[in-house]
Parts: sequence; C-alpha cells; structure tokens
Amino acid sequence: MSRRMKLDLSIIVQKAIELVDEHGLDQLSIGLLAEKLEVRPPSLYNHLDGLPELKQKLAIQGVKSLQASMLQAAAGRSGDDAIRAISKAYIQFVREHPGLYDASTRFPDANDLDLQQAQESIVQLVLRVLETYHLQDEMAIHMVRGLRSILHGFTSIEQLGGFGMPLDRNKSFSILLNTFIEGIHAVMLNQPET
Repeated sequence: MSRRMKLDLSIIVQKAIELVDEHGLDQLSIGLLAEKLEVRPPSLYNHLDGLPELKQKLAIQGVKSLQASMLQAAAGRSGDDAIRAISKAYIQFVREHPGLYDASTRFPDANDLDLQQAQESIVQLVLRVLETYHLQDEMAIHMVRGLRSILHGFTSIEQLGGFGMPLDRNKSFSILLNTFIEGIHAVMLNQPET
C-alpha cells in the first residue's frame, strides 16, 4: 500500500503551476488539481478557500519568480547590457511559464499587499538598471513603463501565436529592444541639465 504525500499549500501551488503551464490558466479547476494531486477536492479546501485564492497565490508566485529571474540576469551587468539581460530573462520566463505569467497578469487582486510588494520589486529592479543613464525621476518611470509595454506586448502576442510570418522572432525582439535602448540614449542627450 502506497503512502500518501503530506499535502501543504506549497505543494498545491507547485502542482497548480505545472498544470497552468501545461494546460493554460483557463483550464485550472479544483477538481483537476485534486486529481493531479491524487486527493479528493475537499482536501484542498483545508489549505485554501477556493479557486480565486489559488489564482491569487499563482499571481504572487508568478511576479516573484519573474523578478527572481530578472534579478539573476542583471547581476554583474549595467547599462545596455543589463537592459538586454533582464529583457531576455523576462521573455524566457514567459516562454517557460506561460500559464504562471498569465495568472500574474489576469486575475490578481491589485489590493493584495504581497502582490504589490512583488510588483514593486520589479519596478525597483528596472529603476536600478536605469540608474546608469542618469534619467530624471519622472523620465525613469516613463522608461520603466515603456520597457514593460514592450516586454508584455511582445510576449502576449507571441503566446497568442500572433507572429505568423516566417521570420525569426528573436531577431524581431532584438531590433525592438535595440530601438528602445537607442531611445534612452537620445533622451539622455536631450535632458535639461540639473
């Protein structure tokens, strides 16, 4: 007779991540998750209130995991090289964890303090990367927003199969990112001196 594994919230969330990355976020259900964990659905309610809470936990985990990937990529780099590294890490994360990334952008309760802290850690990481360019405070935030728009937009279109032409998507992304970086250099030259 096989022994059942001890179920805890971290195991539940990890299995949910595997499921959403394999089948997509919209396919996630308490029933499917229980089946994959080889438990009865009521057992999951001993650890969480239901699917909305699980999706919130996935959102938080997704943002934290993305930030960790970007932080690791940024280590020891600065300037243009750091922007390229964190951007590549972002793209790679979404390609490896499409369901988890989707959870981090579609369902979260924006008032959740854990989620806000995780999101803020990504903003602060990008601001630190941008320090090399000596951008004024407001302009630095505009650049964070611009980079996020590029990264989220590109990965979202890619995940939806929107790049159907037989051209290398990585090359397209590289051109897009280089154009953004050239824009940062242009802004640096045109900033009023403080």
